Amino acid sequence: MGNQSDEDARARTGVIIVGSVTADLTTFSRRLPARGETIHGDEFTLVLGGKGANQAVAVGLAGANAHFLACVGTDLFHDLIIDGLRDSGVSIDHVRAIEGQRTGIAHIRVDDSGENDIVMVPLANEHLSTAQIDEAFDACSAQSSVLLTQLEIPAPLSGYAIRRAREDGLTVVLDPAPAIALDEAIWADVDIVTPNETEAGILTGIDVVDVESATRAGAWFLERGVRAAIITLAAEGALLVTADEVTAFPSIPVTSIDTTAAGDSFAGYLGASIALGMPLHDAIRRAGAAGALTVTQRGASPSLPHRTDVDALLKTGSMPTPAGKADSR
Repeated sequence: MGNQSDEDARARTGVIIVGSVTADLTTFSRRLPARGETIHGDEFTLVLGGKGANQAVAVGLAGANAHFLACVGTDLFHDLIIDGLRDSGVSIDHVRAIEGQRTGIAHIRVDDSGENDIVMVPLANEHLSTAQIDEAFDACSAQSSVLLTQLEIPAPLSGYAIRRAREDGLTVVLDPAPAIALDEAIWADVDIVTPNETEAGILTGIDVVDVESATRAGAWFLERGVRAAIITLAAEGALLVTADEVTAFPSIPVTSIDTTAAGDSFAGYLGASIALGMPLHDAIRRAGAAGALTVTQRGASPSLPHRTDVDALLKTGSMPTPAGKADSR
């Protein structure tokens, strides 16, 4: 997907990530409270998060150059965000601090089954602009081959980034989360869309419960101009739907502790692997392994796996001994 020469592709191994960044406040408890109920929790974390930031970190951990484009506030969470991105090897040249604004916040609750619910408050994320997008693309397109974006920023700005990426010859990967109605014209500029079963159902109106319904949902995206739909199906793996094939990719069995950022891990590894020149099937398998490892750890960005662990899981089919994540390169 894309029309680059071999020489051009080797020079453009970066990924531009346009998306949200938040400080993630996460509580862990045996169960989630009923409406109006107060319960005791077991643990609390405060870490770098947001779908855009998580995907940027995953891109860096996967071995590609991550060029992140986002907005943060100038409040007490500013340093948490900037230090977390920098320590993960993400380029922050185009992360803009909005004077007097508060950094985006995500309140996440996780129960003992590993399932979660999330309330995301955008705050500084709403100050992203088309001028900022153009400045970043002018600086980074020549070294990049993939755009990765989501829908936690205003949808018109995601659409603007998608159109700009198309003009610059980048492969466009859209993670349509959270799922919202989009301008129908934008689908023709998307190369790969990566919804989970819930998001696919919201966008297409098809109740995605199995491979057959996921195939129909994938066809809905193709009818609107998308080149490939990858429907992620949690423990059932992922389904690739293109004009030429419908291919199932089984999941790798793991014990789930926290599903937060599993989709971001998948999307980040997918985009990075494509940028690094991997065939699409190999990129999907690698992304699936990354998502599987992510659910075995608590938190958002701290749960994102290093490529050595991901590649070991792919090779052996069993959980590797943790290698640590001190060096994202």
